[in-house]
Amino acid sequence: MTTKEVSSRFMELAHQNRYDQIQEELYAAHCESIEPASGAASGMLNASGIDAIKEKGKQFNANVEEMHGGYVGDPVIVGNYFSVPMGMDVTLKGAGRVNMDEIAVYEVKDGKITKEQFFY
Repeated sequence: MTTKEVSSRFMELAHQNRYDQIQEELYAAHCESIEPASGAASGMLNASGIDAIKEKGKQFNANVEEMHGGYVGDPVIVGNYFSVPMGMDVTLKGAGRVNMDEIAVYEVKDGKITKEQFFY
């Protein structure tokens, strides 16, 4: 798939809140996930490999007390990258209700997402 095709499928699944299927279908086995330095302070760490990225997602979801809403904006595609604005209104265990907004940048090689990087 081209970057545009990966982006289109990503958006289709994201609008259905099927992030687990996004990882299963669109991520390469050797992918990596990069958080900003401020992410480490809140427990969000970098991860390498699809299994580690899935575990990272499970750990985040385990800290969610209640999901109040969220959004995914339109992607911007440039070369082998696409970026997506996204956010959520969530109550986190021990932290209360917060609005989280970010830009996610995805790198595509050989028809698969090989890197995700978050800016917030």
